[in-house]
Amino acid sequence: MATAAATSASEAEAEPKAGPTAEGEEDEAKAARTRRKVLSRAVAAATYKAVGPGWDQQEEGVSESDGDEEYAMASSAESSPGEYEWEYDEEEEKNQLEIERLEEQLSINVYDYNCHVDLIRLLRLEGELTKVRMARQKMSEIFPLTEELWLEWLHDEISMALDGLDREHVYDLFEKAVKDYICPNIWLEYGQYSVGGIGQKGGLEKVRSVFERALSSVGLHMTKGLAIWEAYREFESAIVEAARLEKVHSLFRRQLAIPLFDMEATFAEYEEWSEDPLPESVIQNYNKALQQLEKYKPYEEALLQAEAPRLAEYQAYIDFEMKIGDPARVQLIFERALVENCLVPDLWVRYSQYLDRQLKVKDLVLSVHNRAVRNCPWTVALWSRYLLAMERHGVDHQVISVTFEKALSAGFIQATDYVEIWQAYLDYLRRRVDFKQDSSKELEELRSAFTRALEYLKQEVEERFSESGDPSCVIMQNWARIEARLCNNMQKARELWDSIMTKGNAKYANMWLEYYNLERAHGDTQHCRKALHRAVQCTSDYPEHVCEVLLTMERTEGTLEDWDIAVQKTETRLARVNEQRIKAAEKEAALAQQEEEKAEQRKRARAEKKALKKKKKTRGADKRKAEEDDEKEWGDDEEEQPSKRRKVEGSSSPAGGAQDREAETGLLGKSVPVDVDPPSKQKERAAALKRDVPKVPHDSSKDSITVFVSNLPYSMGEPEAQLRPLFEACGEVAEIRPIFSNRGDFRGYCYVEFKEEKSALQALELDRKNVEGRPMFVSPCVDKSKNPDFKVFRYSTALEKHKLFVSGLPFSCTKEELEEICKAHGTVKDIRLVTNRAGKPKAGEGKNAALPAASCPAAPRRPSCPGREWPRPSACGHHLSSHRGAQDVQCQFCQAASEKVTGTVETGNALLHAGQEDCPAPGGTLGMEGPGAAPLLHIFLWVRQKGVRVSKERGLKRSLILRAIGGK
Repeated sequence: MATAAATSASEAEAEPKAGPTAEGEEDEAKAARTRRKVLSRAVAAATYKAVGPGWDQQEEGVSESDGDEEYAMASSAESSPGEYEWEYDEEEEKNQLEIERLEEQLSINVYDYNCHVDLIRLLRLEGELTKVRMARQKMSEIFPLTEELWLEWLHDEISMALDGLDREHVYDLFEKAVKDYICPNIWLEYGQYSVGGIGQKGGLEKVRSVFERALSSVGLHMTKGLAIWEAYREFESAIVEAARLEKVHSLFRRQLAIPLFDMEATFAEYEEWSEDPLPESVIQNYNKALQQLEKYKPYEEALLQAEAPRLAEYQAYIDFEMKIGDPARVQLIFERALVENCLVPDLWVRYSQYLDRQLKVKDLVLSVHNRAVRNCPWTVALWSRYLLAMERHGVDHQVISVTFEKALSAGFIQATDYVEIWQAYLDYLRRRVDFKQDSSKELEELRSAFTRALEYLKQEVEERFSESGDPSCVIMQNWARIEARLCNNMQKARELWDSIMTKGNAKYANMWLEYYNLERAHGDTQHCRKALHRAVQCTSDYPEHVCEVLLTMERTEGTLEDWDIAVQKTETRLARVNEQRIKAAEKEAALAQQEEEKAEQRKRARAEKKALKKKKKTRGADKRKAEEDDEKEWGDDEEEQPSKRRKVEGSSSPAGGAQDREAETGLLGKSVPVDVDPPSKQKERAAALKRDVPKVPHDSSKDSITVFVSNLPYSMGEPEAQLRPLFEACGEVAEIRPIFSNRGDFRGYCYVEFKEEKSALQALELDRKNVEGRPMFVSPCVDKSKNPDFKVFRYSTALEKHKLFVSGLPFSCTKEELEEICKAHGTVKDIRLVTNRAGKPKAGEGKNAALPAASCPAAPRRPSCPGREWPRPSACGHHLSSHRGAQDVQCQFCQAASEKVTGTVETGNALLHAGQEDCPAPGGTLGMEGPGAAPLLHIFLWVRQKGVRVSKERGLKRSLILRAIGGK
């Protein structure tokens, strides 16, 4: 069918040549281009009809209907060439320009893979059949083509194959295709195409040969090998001969001995096809293959579930196959992995290394190495291994040289890569030389290669990378060694080392010592001494080591004159080196000092900036405090204000100070107006208070009759008066010394001195006694600096299996309530509530126990109030208002007066009260239980009301605390 289409298309192309040129030569040329393009699309359409839907030419914009339309256009173009010219002219010009650009780019960089693909696509679209064939040929010489590119090329060639010569050409293409990658689809196409030539001479043998090779290549493929087996069996079954039946039996038995997916169906098919019962050996092999399949299934299923390129899954599969050690299966899994990971150099290295060490089959090894460098030409390690493999298998020298030239043009990404490939090639050339002969062609070739390598690195590589890639002159060193050791040419070796030293290596001691060792092995003492003298003068990294080597040589081989000269030179050189090092150290110290000064300047600048910022912040706070003094919000009568003012007189107690600090700030963190003295007066009063507090030095000689008392409440007004009755129960108390701060505040600890030592020991039993809600700590008075072994009591940080830590408790939780809850689960030994320094509980998240705003139905409602509206909402989203002059307290949602409130419970951010069941703002229970308790969450408007005070609890920043003091 494809042949007929091509023939008719050729006839259609030939007809216009005999016709008249009505529109001139230019129109005829354009019409010819149009017909050529139509022809290519017609051939593509015919190929689709001949090959079937397996060829997805829709990517190229060709369909069956398009082919019919193009034929119609072609016939119309013959009669009127200019009619459809406008449809193709613009597109064709654009494609031609793009083709020219791609060809120019490939002339610059022939390793541009995408350029090759785009050029082939455009040439195929334009119908340039000869050019597209050449483009594919060039690309296949440089890169291995993918399965899709090969199938497209093969289908195009199959559609144009007219005779036996064309068929042989297609066979050659198939042979190239199966060598790039192991692709079951290409092998299947190859077998089916060979079936079409069965009528030719040797056609039957050709078909069997192709299928047998396909089975050897991909017959073990777990998922895709089944198609090859079935196609081969169908071919043999179609040949009606008695001898062929045995061939089909053989194929069935061979297939059932291999672990493949869907083996059960093949076994059932064989049982149905066979007229005789299956032999026991076949069943045993089948069962054995099933067992092997179970081992392979996890890896195959992992590949099926993963997404391409599935490198990790393939690596695991490869490790499994290599442990088993079947070479055919190892090779197959490597090939399957490379189909999807062809650009992973490490995978190619591992595959080629396995073949080099295990199989050692020349054709297979060289083929894999060749494919490796074609897939990853930028990897120098693959080229080096390729050269070694070619040398190992005795490839002709000319072929190896051509391969090396290809490596140089591969475009490595580092300058050192070129040094490495030159090293590999020079090593190969050195192994070819017979150094027993004074002169030979191979030796001259080696020397020429060394010279060329140096020039190449200096010109080509240095121009591209701005470095030669060989700063230590490794290639020249190897050349010098070869000349000295193998060619006995020390003169050439010395010239090479002189050149090495002039390239910036004279300052390194190891370079001079390498040259010295070469002279010691193959030179004479005079040149050794000369080399060391030069090394002493030039070395800057380790001059002491070079001097030591020189002195050692003169000590063993030199004369007295030589020794004196060596000592003089080494001493002079070392003195100069020490001076240079001192100057360098001084310079470094100066730089370090400058850096320290700069750092100190930056530190001072930051401190000044911080102080200025703090000063501005203090001014802003004073301004806000002055504004708040004018508002008198939530204030009591003027007569009540003095009770809230800070008492800093000498008669004021710390307890009063703590209460005053509690009353200093009001609702939502706003400051309540208080009388605050100027800073100067505050300092004077603090100084006076400080002078009033007597300072008693601690007498360490009385430690045995003294106990240290700590963790006392800071609010204790008279610590001595309150603690004396407690400790007098243990014995006569000589003195109680409470410790105060500079401002006169009690610091929470004191010293209690007794008359007798036994009283002090008895006082230790008061440890952990509750004093004003805090556990009092009583411990011996011991100077830790003098007694470092004294162990202070600390709670254990190790795992305690019989102890639980409970968090998230409300602030109002008591020890008795916890004990009541816990004793239901066992005997409670002790309960300790953690408190802060002020003696108040650290109750987890209790202060956030208010109802969330999202669950409060009254949240969207905002009160309308003529007074001031506070800008901060409460925890549930309700806003508070301050009514000046109001005389009652009401809920802004249910308007219930405060007299109707039956109970209050303090929470972190709101007030919980019961008794208003008809309030439109019902809340959830927050721990209240008991008859008649219908907890509702409300935000109250607390204003001037007798018995009500609003305060801000110290330490709870910006948290609303409403506390009912007295009354209902």
